[in-house]
Amino acid sequence: MKEENNYGDSAIQVLEGLEAVRKRPGMYIGNTNEAGLHHLVWEIVDNAVDEALAGYCDDIEVEIEKGNVITVKDDGRGMPTGMNEKTGLSTIETIFTVLHAGGKFGGGGYKVSGGLHGVGASVVNALSDWLEVRVYREGKVYFQRFENGGHPVEPLKVVDSCSEDRTGTTVTFHADPTMFETTIYNWDTLYKRLQEMAFLNKGIRITLIDHREDERKEIFHYNGGIIEYVQMLNKNKQPLFDDVVYVEGREDDVLIEVAMQYNDSYNAAVYSFTNNIHTTEGGTHEDGAKQALTRIINNYAKQNKLLKDNDDSLTGEDVREGIVMIVSCKHPNPQFEGQTKTKLGNSEVKKIASDVFGNGLERFLMENPDAARVIVDKCMTASRARLAAKKARELTRRKTALDGFNTIGKLADCTSKDATISEIFLVEGDSAGGSAKDARIPATQAILPLRGKILNVEKARLDRALANEEIRTIITAFGTGIGEEFDLSKLRYHKIIIMTDADVDGDHIRILLLTLFYRFFRPIVEAGHVYAAQPPLYKVVYGKTIKYVQTDEELAEYRATLPPNAKPIVNRFKGLGEMDAIDLRETTMHIENRVLRRITVEDAMGADKVFSDLMGEDVSPRKAFIEENAKFVENLDI
Repeated sequence: MKEENNYGDSAIQVLEGLEAVRKRPGMYIGNTNEAGLHHLVWEIVDNAVDEALAGYCDDIEVEIEKGNVITVKDDGRGMPTGMNEKTGLSTIETIFTVLHAGGKFGGGGYKVSGGLHGVGASVVNALSDWLEVRVYREGKVYFQRFENGGHPVEPLKVVDSCSEDRTGTTVTFHADPTMFETTIYNWDTLYKRLQEMAFLNKGIRITLIDHREDERKEIFHYNGGIIEYVQMLNKNKQPLFDDVVYVEGREDDVLIEVAMQYNDSYNAAVYSFTNNIHTTEGGTHEDGAKQALTRIINNYAKQNKLLKDNDDSLTGEDVREGIVMIVSCKHPNPQFEGQTKTKLGNSEVKKIASDVFGNGLERFLMENPDAARVIVDKCMTASRARLAAKKARELTRRKTALDGFNTIGKLADCTSKDATISEIFLVEGDSAGGSAKDARIPATQAILPLRGKILNVEKARLDRALANEEIRTIITAFGTGIGEEFDLSKLRYHKIIIMTDADVDGDHIRILLLTLFYRFFRPIVEAGHVYAAQPPLYKVVYGKTIKYVQTDEELAEYRATLPPNAKPIVNRFKGLGEMDAIDLRETTMHIENRVLRRITVEDAMGADKVFSDLMGEDVSPRKAFIEENAKFVENLDI
C-alpha cells in the first residue's frame, strides 16, 4: 500500500546556511555522542595546526573552562578580517557561517591541511549554542559573537588594540546541549589526540589545560616528532637496538616520514597518518613503506649471505614481527576511500613512499651492520616460526576433516547454519558448561566449555599458540582460520560471548581470551562480534518476588525499596557453576533479559599498549598499573 502524501515542488526543502548541519549533524561530524562532541575540538585545533604546517604557528593552547566551554588559542597569522567579495560579509563571518568557505580549496591559502578550514569552523558554530572568535592582527583585536546555532549577534568589530607583532586566533565555544547526547569533555580523549598531533608535527607546542574540578595542565612538545612517538610506543618493551630508524623525503610536493624500531615481542604495530589524520585502514603510503621494508631487508640478507640461496624469501609478515612503525604523509590533495574514509587512495604515493623509505632504510642497514644483523636474525626466526605454524594449521585442518566438526573439544554446537543469528558462549569450566548447555536455545546458541586458563599469546608466537589444544578448538569452532588464512566471511557465529565467573579468575580468563582475539582474530573484534556476558552477582528472594542484581550498589538500591523490616533471602553466586540452568537462562543467556557488553577497539594504539603492558614479559608496567589504579578497587575477591 502506497503512503498518501503530496510529493510536489513544495515538498522539496532547501536548507539555508547552517540549517543543514543542525538538521543532519551526523553527516558532518559522524555522530552526536561523545565522539562527535570531541570532533568539534578537533575541527578548531586542525585549523591552528594547519597554520603551523604552513610555518606561521608555534604554540596552540586548548582549555576546558568550567561548564565545559572550550577555548582554542593559536599564535598564527590570525584569520583574515576584510570583506569577502563573494558573500558581502567579513571574511571571519564567512568562515564561521558559510559551508565550504575556506582557505584550502584553491591551493592559495595552504599547501597541506588536515581539515578543511572554514568547513570545520562553520560546523562547530552551527552545533554550538554560542561561539566567540577573537583575531589578533595588524595591531588590532577583532571580535564577533554567534548564538543559537551560528547566528551573528552583530558584525565583526574592533574591540581593542595589541602590539603589532602579536598575531593569532582565539575561538571559544559551548556545544549546544540540544544537539549532543553529552557535552562533558573527556580529558584522556583530548590528551591522546593532542599528544598525537604534537608527535606528528615536530616542534609544535600544544598545551592542554583543564579548569573544571582539579586543575590539570599538560604540554606536548616533541622536537624529535615521530621518532619520539616510536620511543613512547616502545617504552615498556625491549628494543633490539638503540636507534630509531628515521627517514624523511619529499617528492612532487608529497612529504613522507617513516620512523621504526624493532622490539623483542611477536606483534607488529604499524600506524599511518595523512595530514595528521589517522588512516586506520592504511592506504598507499602504508603499502609503499611495507613494500620497501620487505624488499630492502631481503636484499640485504641475500647480499650479505645471511639468507642462503635455497632459503625462501622473507615475507611481509616475517619482516614486521616485533616492529613499531609510524608512517606519516603530508599531501597537498589527499584522496580518501574505504569504509570509514580513512584509507589513502592516491596511487602515486605508493611509489614515493617505497622509494623514500627504501633508500633511507638501505642506507641505515649499510651504516649500522650490527643493528642490521639483529633485524635479519629476528626476521629469519619469525620465518621459521611461520613455517612451523603453517604445518600446525595443516594438522589442525586434517584433524577436523577426519574427526568431523562436532567432535572437536566439547563443543555443543547450535543447529542453525545462519551465522547472523548464531551465538557461541565460551564458558569457564565443565560445571558451568553443563548448566549453560541445559539453559541454552539449541537452535541458535552453541556452548564451548574451556578447561582452565588458555595460553597467554602476548608471550607466544603463532606456532606455539597452535600447539595449545584449547586455542585449536576455538579456531576450529570459529571456522575463520588464523594468521595468513584468516577469513572473516567464514565466521560461524556473529556473537562470540565470553561467559566467565564474576571473580579474579574469571576476569583473568576473559583477559586471556581478549588477548587471543586482539592478536590473532582482530577483525572479529573490530567488526563488533565479541561480547562479555554480565552474569548477576546476587539472587534476592522476597516473598514470591525474585530479583537478580549485578552489583553491590544495585543490591543496596533494591533493599531500599523494600519495607523497613523486610528480611529478603540473598544468595551470592560465587560462580556460574553454582547457578542452575533456569537462573542462567533467565539472567545471562535469554536474549530479552540478558546484559551483554560489546568489546570494541576504538583506539588501536591504546589497546596495543594495554595488552603489552598487562600481558607482556616486563613486570614493571603491570606494577605501575596496579599502583596507579589500586585506589579505585572497592571489592576484591581473595
